[in-house]
Amino acid sequence: VPNYNLMGPVKAALESAVRYLAYELGEKHIRVHAVSPGPLKTRAASGLKDFDVLLSEAIERAPIGELVDIDDVGLTAAYLTTPFARRLTGTTTYVDGGLSIMA
Repeated sequence: VPNYNLMGPVKAALESAVRYLAYELGEKHIRVHAVSPGPLKTRAASGLKDFDVLLSEAIERAPIGELVDIDDVGLTAAYLTTPFARRLTGTTTYVDGGLSIMA
């Protein structure tokens, strides 16, 4: 992704850490999750070069055709804390309108 800088390696490291922690903490019945959002309109992200282009491309490429927002991320995190997700651990949940499935 152009102008994404260190975010790719950082997200890959996060996903790896989640898997290792889930393995190590599983016997204590501690679940570990990562939530990986798509592009979000935040103050920090607005500093990325051509961020508006990245947002437009995300809308065009995502199967849902919409950007996610902070509420989408929060609702996903809340779900992961409920009994509905009691057997989930060690995975990354992508909150990106399907953008991550597009090649």
